[in-house]
Amino acid sequence: MNFVIPSFAPAIPEIVLLVMASLILVADTFWSKRFQNATYYAIQATLLVVGYLLLTSFTAETVYTFNDSFVRDSFADVMKLFTIAVSLGVFMFAREYLAQHKFVSGEFFVLGLFGVLGMFVLISANNFITLFLGLEIMSLAIYAMVALRKYDGMAVEAAMKYFVLGALATGMMLYGISMVYGATGSITFTEIKEIIASGQADGIVLAFGVVFIVIGLAFKLGAVPFHMWMPDVYHGAPTAVTLYIGTAPKLAGFAMLYRLLYEAMPGLVTDWQQLIIMISILSMVVGAIVAIAQDNLKRMLAYSGIGHIGFLLLGVIAATDNGFSAAMFYIIVYAITGVAGFGIIVALSRTGFEFDRIADFKGLNQKNPWLALMMLIIMFSMAGIPPFVGFWAKILVIEEVVAAGFTWIAIIAVITAVISAFYYLRVVKAMYFDQSEIKGPVEIISPSLHWGLSFVAILLLALGLLPTQLIDLCYLSI
Repeated sequence: MNFVIPSFAPAIPEIVLLVMASLILVADTFWSKRFQNATYYAIQATLLVVGYLLLTSFTAETVYTFNDSFVRDSFADVMKLFTIAVSLGVFMFAREYLAQHKFVSGEFFVLGLFGVLGMFVLISANNFITLFLGLEIMSLAIYAMVALRKYDGMAVEAAMKYFVLGALATGMMLYGISMVYGATGSITFTEIKEIIASGQADGIVLAFGVVFIVIGLAFKLGAVPFHMWMPDVYHGAPTAVTLYIGTAPKLAGFAMLYRLLYEAMPGLVTDWQQLIIMISILSMVVGAIVAIAQDNLKRMLAYSGIGHIGFLLLGVIAATDNGFSAAMFYIIVYAITGVAGFGIIVALSRTGFEFDRIADFKGLNQKNPWLALMMLIIMFSMAGIPPFVGFWAKILVIEEVVAAGFTWIAIIAVITAVISAFYYLRVVKAMYFDQSEIKGPVEIISPSLHWGLSFVAILLLALGLLPTQLIDLCYLSI
């Protein structure tokens, strides 16, 4: 028996993440009382180092290692770099929130770093075992993060709902994976693609497998009708955790969608395309209509996120390189906008006051015009109003779904986009035309948060005015 030593070079970023996360986990028990922010700075430094390693070894070639279970390509590198960028912003916003609300922060950052490791493994997965490993590393870290505030009944309830429903969805996905494995005799995506193309696999078993896999994917992304966990988890979890859940894991979820549907099973496009069409339309409609009734901003953004996932899936419906590239651009823009949207709630929250109701933003323009302008930019970008980058994200996926011959779906998308603009503009109306219910000033205490929020909001405008580079990057990555 010949044992071939695998090449570790393509997985160096993941190895560094694993080693540093394990070391910081142990070190946090020693230095957390003496040096309050040591874990935070160690985590941020680790992310910067991993980002540097990715940039210096960026490759346009596709490299396989670990017996073809791990792939390193331009798509993986770009998604990982944006995962790093988004995570840096999430942790920066979260630090002040954790200090204000006086609950232990070390565990949050360590679990967050393990979650990033899971996202990296998920993004580079080239077989079912690696994909499931990455999914579980990410999911288990998030379950624990939601329940961090263990004496808060809403947070514990949210964690239980998320855990139970997540386990159910994972079981369904595993059942689908076992069916695909049974039909093809392989767990490696490249081999599955070849076997399906050759017509050797049982079509009925594969069709059933695809259904269960799509159910699992829809749950992880928060698409209708598997969205039940999102509003409760977003509302019940500490806002810093909501910020984390609503941003970086969505990038990994899209990568999982791309690897499974487009790289492993393009030969089954007629099976999964019909499912994605139903899920996309339902998500856009539910996200647009139900969000109107919400008075809590986190719940509103949860339903808004469901609608955004519906738009993301328009690119997947196209089932072409350009379609997935447009969807990739959409999810990157959504993640950046999510950092800004949840970030402003985190930045304004205080001890005993979450600042997460739409009513809390009434009269913000009179109290703090700059913050009101930042929130206006964020809401307009989410609504897809030019010249902000959210406009280009919606335009690209609609163009691709029209090019694929699904004009009727594009019409539904445009109608839901117009409806959803109402609840974004309602926040703007509250800020500029209503009287404040809060006595005293409304300010961000931390200068770093103020600058960080301003940077992300202005970035939404800058990318909207100059979107070409990011669009080209996405189209060249797939």
